[in-house]
Amino acid sequence: VAVTVAGRFGRSLLELGGNNAILVNADADLDMVVQSAVFACAGTAGQRCTSTRRLVLHSSVHDQVVSRLGKALESLMAKAGDPVEQGVLYGPLHSPASVEKYESAVARAQAEGGQIVFGGKRIARLSSSGGYFVEPTLITGLKPDSPLVQEETFAPIVYALKCDSLDEAIRINNSVKQGLSSSLFTRDLSNLFRWIGPRGSDCGLVNVNIPTSGAEIGGAFGGEKHTGGGRESGSDAWKQYMRRSTCTINYGKDLPLAQGIKFE
Repeated sequence: VAVTVAGRFGRSLLELGGNNAILVNADADLDMVVQSAVFACAGTAGQRCTSTRRLVLHSSVHDQVVSRLGKALESLMAKAGDPVEQGVLYGPLHSPASVEKYESAVARAQAEGGQIVFGGKRIARLSSSGGYFVEPTLITGLKPDSPLVQEETFAPIVYALKCDSLDEAIRINNSVKQGLSSSLFTRDLSNLFRWIGPRGSDCGLVNVNIPTSGAEIGGAFGGEKHTGGGRESGSDAWKQYMRRSTCTINYGKDLPLAQGIKFE
């Protein structure tokens, strides 16, 4: 689409998905991290363009976050079911094709040496009636440059990755082709400003201490790189649908010329 539109010098607004990451620094509030990860990884059964696909965890908190998140995802299963029913927080995937992609990604992860902390299969009590219910899945042991980690799987699968510094975490965040949403959890202002600055996240949505999904309304929404570019909503909502003209009007009897030129 972008190439075709560019052929007539037109503008395009593309929304091509994201391989979004939550970065957890050593000083992060882990209670907030776990709640945010559950919301962003399992919310809408992982079927948002802003869903979290990667957790980049400082090595000093990696094991603790993984353990707590695994237990939190397990407890969520008590609230899985028909989304229109009261009290249900976790629903099904969209289609049989979505389930196949989920199962394929889980199998690939295991083949590459990944360990499933929680999930990895269909929810038996719900799938038996024909629903497309799968468990939210947390996987460790894969490298950040793994082909599987580098691509987006539109399902509730998240890969926990280790890092030893904020700089390394930022490199991991920026290493994928997409650039939609990202979030850093830290209580250090210097880390915060590094993250949102020119050497920080290369995504269109750069968050701090909130999930990668759910805070977009009212903001200029969109991504960079293979996510497509362009913005919708927020301050830039009008730009994709209008042309901009600079108008200079002389309403006097004299003709002021640039550089003070006079033809006398």
